[in-house]
Amino acid sequence: MYLKQAFKIENDWWLYLLGLLIIVAGIVVGQIPLTIAVMLKVFAAETPITAMEDPYEILGILDSNLNLFLMLLTYVGGLLAVFFTVRVLHRQSLVSLTTSRKKIDWGRFWFAFILWAVFTVFFIGIEYFTNPENYSYNFELVPFVILVIIALILVPLQTSFEEYLFRGYWMQGLAVLTKNRWLPLVITSVVFGAMHLANPEIDKLGYILLVHYIGTGFLLGIMTLMDEGLELALGFHAANNLVASILVTADWTAFQTNSLLKDTSDPSVAGFEVFIPVFIIYPLVLYVFSKKYNWVNWREKLFGKLIND
Repeated sequence: MYLKQAFKIENDWWLYLLGLLIIVAGIVVGQIPLTIAVMLKVFAAETPITAMEDPYEILGILDSNLNLFLMLLTYVGGLLAVFFTVRVLHRQSLVSLTTSRKKIDWGRFWFAFILWAVFTVFFIGIEYFTNPENYSYNFELVPFVILVIIALILVPLQTSFEEYLFRGYWMQGLAVLTKNRWLPLVITSVVFGAMHLANPEIDKLGYILLVHYIGTGFLLGIMTLMDEGLELALGFHAANNLVASILVTADWTAFQTNSLLKDTSDPSVAGFEVFIPVFIIYPLVLYVFSKKYNWVNWREKLFGKLIND
């Protein structure tokens, strides 16, 4: 079983505390190139940095592709730190962190990736053709090609960092501490959602958007527990961020890219539509996966106790 993998490794509580410090250090190191680039640009600009109240406004002084590249390097630093922590501190293999199977099932990864990529393109297409006045073409060949290259290489690393940290390292570690399944699921999902509090989307659309982020955390966590591995969550998350970053951008989103379309609408506060993905689309996705991979014993896998046998 996936969570029980953590009982087979070095799992003293203080190792997870030390691991957290190492991961934070990896993130900080990953931010150094972005920090240097921003400071150089600020020093060369006429507008002082103190005049920019919004941190995303500060990042906006860079070319969008350069900004995306440097921003994603932060997550690469974090991902490398997670791998270092797991391998060196906990003596755990990458396969054991990823799955309960003997090897990583890339078929599962690609099934989830393709399924959600198709869903995402479909929903963006519906939104575009339903409300074309809210979008403008943002396509410029050279910047778009550069965006695609950056996104294809680095966005999956960004989403992998979040999955290996939340649904992998922390979920397994909390399972050792709590000896159950549901509490690691709840904690990692809520913390995952709270991590997005700094996103500009929250300022624009309101705290109700946390329903979406926390709900997505629960979706990815349930996938991981029911399927006994991260492969589906890795594929789903990569498709979600990759397709969105390439197809649509807006002035009020965390990823401002040279995408195909630009959302020019000016939404105020999100409403009922926030609940549709979480309570309608996500259960449908879980249903598809459950039929594809014959998931059974939902109650035991989500709420059962963990015994180190």
